[in-house]
Amino acid sequence: MSMPRELQKEEIIDLLNRCWMTHDGMWFYHCLKNFGIEKANELNKAAIKSLAPMEIDRIKKALGTEKQIENFQDFKDFFIATSHLFIPRFMNITMTFPKENILHWQFEPGNCFAYKGIKRIGAIDQYECGVIYRLECWFDSLGIKYNVVPQVLRCLMLDSGVCQGDFDFDFR
Repeated sequence: MSMPRELQKEEIIDLLNRCWMTHDGMWFYHCLKNFGIEKANELNKAAIKSLAPMEIDRIKKALGTEKQIENFQDFKDFFIATSHLFIPRFMNITMTFPKENILHWQFEPGNCFAYKGIKRIGAIDQYECGVIYRLECWFDSLGIKYNVVPQVLRCLMLDSGVCQGDFDFDFR
């Protein structure tokens, strides 16, 4: 047997995120099968909310940026560095900063990884989006005030084929 090839940084990030998202999806699937969609949504959101503060602390420590985020530029720098680690290409999402205090997200039409996975297991019509909720929990953990437009409860892609919106931050 020959030695395995050494993976590049982007390949490692992609592999770890794919494994993590598959674990997350399988966890949701087994909650759904054992407890039903309402309980699966509830447990998913509880897990995301309790994970976010630990995740943010670990990210800040790993990036060497443990100071408080005080303004939009601090946030933007932190989010760009974080997104390279946690939002790989296979998620099919674009995140931009079209103007001051705005983070815009947009999934490729019909191509959100969570939408496709939850649709595959037959629960998309009652799924409560965990993807945007995870971002909300990150921002809460960072102590940043924001509004999200549109409010995301159900899967936006289910109703319109499109999932996009804005986080409007308040750094006063």
